[in-house]
Parts: sequence; structure tokens; C-alpha cells
Amino acid sequence: MKNTVFKGMATAMVTPMTPHGVDYDTFAKFIDFQLEAGIDALVAVGTTGESATLSPQERKEVIRFTVERVNGRVPVIAGTGTNNTEHVIEFTKSACDDGADALLIVTPYYNKATQGGLIAHYTAIADAADKPIIMYNVPSRTGCNLQPATVAALAEHPMIAGLKEASGNMAQVVEIFARCGDKLDIYSGEDGLVVPLMSMGGSGCISVLSNVVPKMATEMSAKALAGDFAGAAELQCRTLPLINALFSEVNPIPAKAAVAAMGFGEEYLRLPLTPMEKATRENLYAQMRKLGVL
Repeated sequence: MKNTVFKGMATAMVTPMTPHGVDYDTFAKFIDFQLEAGIDALVAVGTTGESATLSPQERKEVIRFTVERVNGRVPVIAGTGTNNTEHVIEFTKSACDDGADALLIVTPYYNKATQGGLIAHYTAIADAADKPIIMYNVPSRTGCNLQPATVAALAEHPMIAGLKEASGNMAQVVEIFARCGDKLDIYSGEDGLVVPLMSMGGSGCISVLSNVVPKMATEMSAKALAGDFAGAAELQCRTLPLINALFSEVNPIPAKAAVAAMGFGEEYLRLPLTPMEKATRENLYAQMRKLGVL
């Protein structure tokens, strides 16, 4: 096994914004909230952080700010993926220079790629990186599936250290473990499948849920890592209604509504994302109240 970036729970953080730009005062408070809750790692500028509508300069500034605020207390993982390999390499080099501990790189979206193209894409990025890479497979959003044989081929690269798996296909997850579970740290990319994936030997989760209940989410992964799968499963089931509410509209719309209701800035999203609908919002708040968040 290569050097592990983290084990446990990493929050794919929202990026607090106002109509005038990133709200760094609120972002600092949110990072502190996560650290005080005992989170194991933080992801800046992932999908939940609205990477698609941040400018290239904003992406770099948010990563730099996160690194400085965290100040080495937990690993900072920078989302540097796009569907343009050259741009990914540029973002990756910048994030490495600014002190990120690892990179989270989604498969190319819209233009997609063949499996051979995915190998070439990730290999070119890994060759240019001096920090470990966690690949991110989320075909429901990208239209592009990182197949087990492709993962196994990429696992041979010394700079590719992990996989965030969010295909929702547990048979595929099992095959990935069978092919390369001893060569990669495999993380759940779906909050509803944390314990099932970790029961196969997964290293944790890169989570949306932990934006809202970081202590509970971290406890879930800690129990699973300790082999207490019954205790972890109880937390998985207890948080499932909130997880479902957080994905009742496209991520990060509900996550932004949740953290704003908790006092972390405005519920401001950049178009084409828009605020939650009334019915889904009411259910989200109801599930937060059941867990004592509101």
C-alpha cells in the first residue's frame, strides 16, 4: 500500500459565497467548525464547493486559503479536476505549490473519454504532480465510468494513491477491491454507502453529510475502521434520512441551505444552481432538527 492521504471522514466543503465573491470570513469559521468536530481531512474546491462556477483564480485562492487556515492540522485535498487535461495539470501544479497535501481529480465530463483515454489522462496528471492523487469516479454526473480494470492499471502509478468511488454499483466496488484493494485507498463517494464500502476494507469517505454533522459522520467512519460495524451501521441508518434530504436536489443545493441555516453565511449559489424548493427545504430542516442540528 502507498502512503495513505487520510483514513476516516473527509468533508467535501461548501464554498460560502455572496453576490460579491467568496465569503472568506464565513469560510474560516466553517473550517474551524470542521476541525473542532474532529474531521479527518478537508476537501476544497470539489463538486460540493461549486468548482464549476469558481473562476480559475478563485479556485486557486480558495485552496490557498484552506491550506493556510488548516495550518497542517489535517490533510487538505484540493479538487483540481476538469475535462481538459492541460488545465488539470495547471491547477494541480498550483495546488501542490500552495501546500495542498493531495489532489482529488474527477473523471473528464461531457467530452468523456475511452478507458484508454482515462489512463492517458490520469497518467499525464500524475506524472506532473508531486503530491498524491485520489481519482474520483461519479458517472451519474460525468457520464464517464472508471472501470475496475482501468482503476487497476492506474493503481500501478506511484502518485495515484486513492479512489473516491461514487458509481453506486456495489458489484463494481467489490471488483475494484478484488483487483487493487491492496494498492489503493478506496473511499466512499456516497454517504449512503459508507459502511458497506468500508466493510470491504475501504479507508473512509469523502462526504457531503459531514458538512452538517461532522461529529456523527466521523464517529461512523471511526467505528468502521475499528471493526465495530454494528455501531457504524446504526449511525449509517440514523443519518440516512438526512443523507437523502441532502441529495433531494442536486448537490450542493441542499448542503448550502443546511449550512446557511446553521449560521454559516448566506444561502447563495451561482447560476445555474438555484435555492431549494419549499417542500425539499422543509424536509431537510426537519431531518436536521431530528438530529439536533437546528
